[in-house]
Amino acid sequence: MRETLYRLGDATVVEPLVNKWVAWAHVIPPVAGSLHLLRYQLRLLESYLSDPQSHATTCQDPKFRSGPFIDIPAEKAVDVREFLTTTNEKQAANIQFAKDILEFQNYLVEQAKGQSIEPFYEHLPPSLRGYVELLYDYYNRPIVRFMESLLYASPYYQPELQSLRIFRETQDRYRPFIMSTPRLVQHNQVDWTMPFASPEVDELFKLDSAPQPLGYIRNLLGLRPNDDDLLRQFLSDEMRNREEKWEDSNVRIRYLGHACVLIEWNGVSILTDPYIGVMPERTEADHMSYEDLPEKLDYVLITHNHHDHYCLETLLRLRHRIGCLVVPRSFGIFYGDLSLKLLSQNIGFKNVVELDTLDTIALSDGEIIAIPFMGEHADLPHAKTAYVVRAGKQQIMLAADSNCLDKRVYEHLRQILGPIETIFLGMECVGAPLSWTSGPFLPVAPEFAHEQSRRYNGCNAMRALDILEAVGAQRIYIYAMGLEPWLEHLLGLAYTDDAEQIKEAGLLISQARRRGFAEAQLLYGKHEILLSQTNGFCDRLYFSEETELQPVTEDQFTFE
Repeated sequence: MRETLYRLGDATVVEPLVNKWVAWAHVIPPVAGSLHLLRYQLRLLESYLSDPQSHATTCQDPKFRSGPFIDIPAEKAVDVREFLTTTNEKQAANIQFAKDILEFQNYLVEQAKGQSIEPFYEHLPPSLRGYVELLYDYYNRPIVRFMESLLYASPYYQPELQSLRIFRETQDRYRPFIMSTPRLVQHNQVDWTMPFASPEVDELFKLDSAPQPLGYIRNLLGLRPNDDDLLRQFLSDEMRNREEKWEDSNVRIRYLGHACVLIEWNGVSILTDPYIGVMPERTEADHMSYEDLPEKLDYVLITHNHHDHYCLETLLRLRHRIGCLVVPRSFGIFYGDLSLKLLSQNIGFKNVVELDTLDTIALSDGEIIAIPFMGEHADLPHAKTAYVVRAGKQQIMLAADSNCLDKRVYEHLRQILGPIETIFLGMECVGAPLSWTSGPFLPVAPEFAHEQSRRYNGCNAMRALDILEAVGAQRIYIYAMGLEPWLEHLLGLAYTDDAEQIKEAGLLISQARRRGFAEAQLLYGKHEILLSQTNGFCDRLYFSEETELQPVTEDQFTFE
């Protein structure tokens, strides 16, 4: 008899952790991770322990789901206290490193007023020696520039704290917000201590398309035979068909939720900002998942390092299928402007390409072009880029959360690239305040007025329309911005129908349709779009349980 083969189950989540906190771009790099540990994680744990019940109660209110509150029952406070003690012991060097960074920066700002900065090297604390360069800007303001690549080879980078939590997702909106709640050990999960760069991680995720016997999986995870009943909960012996490569010359675009878009033509596949949700046992809305992706992804494009765009849960699961990971260029002057290239390489990605504005990657009958990505980062420097994908005669802009701060930028792009017919854009036009993710980087707390005026906001309707008019767009697709329930643990936005973001998206759609756009839509769940190489018309296929698949006919639209 043939041995039963198993793949990862449809509802199985493999969540990467760093010291039991969900892994994202600010918790892995040595400088950013140390500052986030000191200024966010430790403060949050201490706040919880001062009043566990308040934290647990507040987390039940959707309005505060993404706030600084730990979603752990008060009766588990003893476990949280033990975790805090262990963290202080394991990461003592990183805690001191973070304190030294902030103290030395404040000292340097007070003392360095334009005189030679060389004598200040003698005042560097031991933890910073050999890892920094001291500079001035053109106004004689001092800067501490960290040599990030050296720090990944230092004791401040601890891959031994990396692990993967394997569990079943029973329903949408199930997981606590990723930043604020550590994932402590539970009885119904597997906690696999394994550095992200290890080849064993790829072997686990190959199970999505190459099933293996139970004994192989058990040995891979370091489990014992008496763990088999637990392990089987995360596996399935039902085989499924692989997604065929799209060889057609017409462009097929699949929307997989949030900012994740798959573009395919002539056998080329390009995936943007991937977050792929698993299929929980009970779901509020249908969507595509890992089985809907081609076996090989030629390029994965990352626009910026926010946790809903550079999502390690999905990136690690797809790593063995990705030909080339494309990331925005970091300039490395400010330590918050961390290098996604270095980060990706240190967690096991072999082929990582960093693009600056108008850098290109040539494709057969097409190219990938990096374009400016303005706004959305609270006026701080960060590695970020939007992209234009030229696929034959079609040009598609993946604008992510761009804010149109200067329409002339897009007018210049049209002069250089020609009309860009199809736009995918986020419209989080309110945005979180300055300190939401960058607070740990700031040596001095910002004034309240600055905190509120500097936000992580993208376009409103007027600014989005400026982009569309400037590049000559015919189609606008607004991604769902957290409306999809399987993304709630990433964003925690809890929009209502009268939310400013939803109203502005509706206003843009109505304005675009009034101006004769071929398509204007707020996306949700899953969609498939076909772009013809002959007449440029978009056949849009609806996917939902309530609606049959109905192609849109060309005579329904009038073009400018």
